[in-house]
Amino acid sequence: MDKEKETVITVRNLKKTYYIGENGIHALNGVDFEIYKGEFCAIVGTSGSGKSTLLNMMAGLEKPTKGEIIIAGEHLENMSESGLVNFRRDHVGFIFQSYNLMPSLNAIENVALPLTFRGMQKDKRERLAIKALKQVGLSKYLKHRPTQMSGGQQQRVGIARALVLRPEIIFADEPTGNLDSNTSEEVMSLMQRVVTDNNQTLVMVTHDDHLATYADRIFRILDGKIINIEENEKSRENREDMEENGSDTAE
Repeated sequence: MDKEKETVITVRNLKKTYYIGENGIHALNGVDFEIYKGEFCAIVGTSGSGKSTLLNMMAGLEKPTKGEIIIAGEHLENMSESGLVNFRRDHVGFIFQSYNLMPSLNAIENVALPLTFRGMQKDKRERLAIKALKQVGLSKYLKHRPTQMSGGQQQRVGIARALVLRPEIIFADEPTGNLDSNTSEEVMSLMQRVVTDNNQTLVMVTHDDHLATYADRIFRILDGKIINIEENEKSRENREDMEENGSDTAE
């Protein structure tokens, strides 16, 4: 993983203050780090630690009070709302805890939805959606609606939807929060495989120390500050084995 460290996310002196009346609450209080291309990073902290605020800042969903966020050479803190919308569309994929699938659409249609907003023709949208669904092991569920699938299968659809745009960066917010422990392990292994296969950068927020062990680096956040960054050699070795041996996604 260290062969070529190309920085894709730079965060400098990031601060976010929310005001309730005249009282300021520091959700982020001076955060600095870099994330590299092809890395899987986990931001770990308890409720109220600032982890979700940090994810929202990096994803361009919230503006910082102070500081810089540089992604793919772009300063997010200086962008207009329309600029941020375009940036997210062109560079970012999202995986949510609640899946956020459209119940009236089947798996292909749900995955193809982001491509619709790009004005892509239907046959090309469906072809790319089917490819993404096969990559996450759902070739037998292409025409199934969310209500016809388990939670783990629905989250795989969510991962395929994030992958279909071929984003440089995928942000995952408690992606296994609604799944049982066995299914969580399957989904984490899948996420680890697909970002390795595609050489994408994955940033995951979680409160779960065990799930964080799937990441190459673990960023621990407390009271709005990064208190420790841990290198996880076991995850790196596992992903390097995947790169060497190839990693076919199991059906």
